[in-house]
Amino acid sequence: MTYCLGIKTKTGLIALADTRLTSGSEVTTNKKISIHQVEHHSLFIMTSGLRSVRDKAITYFREVIAERDANFNKLYKAVNAFGEQVRRVAQEDKNALAEAGLSFNLYAIVGGQLQDDDEHKLYMLYPEGNWIEVGPSTPFFIIGNTGYGTPILRRGLRYDTPLKDALKIGFLSFDSTRVSANDVDFPIDIAVYERDSFHITEHRFEKEDVEQIAHQWGALLVSSVQRLPSDWMKPVFEPHEQQILNDQ
Repeated sequence: MTYCLGIKTKTGLIALADTRLTSGSEVTTNKKISIHQVEHHSLFIMTSGLRSVRDKAITYFREVIAERDANFNKLYKAVNAFGEQVRRVAQEDKNALAEAGLSFNLYAIVGGQLQDDDEHKLYMLYPEGNWIEVGPSTPFFIIGNTGYGTPILRRGLRYDTPLKDALKIGFLSFDSTRVSANDVDFPIDIAVYERDSFHITEHRFEKEDVEQIAHQWGALLVSSVQRLPSDWMKPVFEPHEQQILNDQ
């Protein structure tokens, strides 16, 4: 399984992806973010699905970028081109995969900004090659293991959240997934894009780099629970406490 998270805030974009690959009993590490960056053209792609399908689609897309980069003045046009390559791979491999008992299931998150975009953009691409764009009301997409990390994003993330705080929340959503699912783990790759910069900064974090943050978050969570008011629980606990006193 995979955990890939794309966040769009008012001031920029964040991409976060784990690197664990699981095939039967075999566990390996590999990069799930692909970055394409030239002057005034900055975009990243994160994928979830069969590794062979992903590699083939990304390879085809790199050829398209090399040959037709000047034609892509807006990000949605590049997303359409990547969708075409996903459909191409599906036509080539879908039947053979089905015969082997595998399904064609490539999902992707694409973010960035091209020269004529009025702002940075974030899209989610489906295996059929169609896409949707993130909006301010729910400023993130997750592909892969979506269940464990979503609640903290829905509670804590807003479109106007500062980019550094958005990265903190994004990391905590990953960590919530990591401790709950054995197929998502460190290292993690993070890419950050600041609006109108046309530059993506990328960094890989090992477990020891951020382990203290995870421990501190757990301690803060326990402390916060202990400080929550208890009056609302009286109807549940008072009858039991009174019965204990009566029995004495």
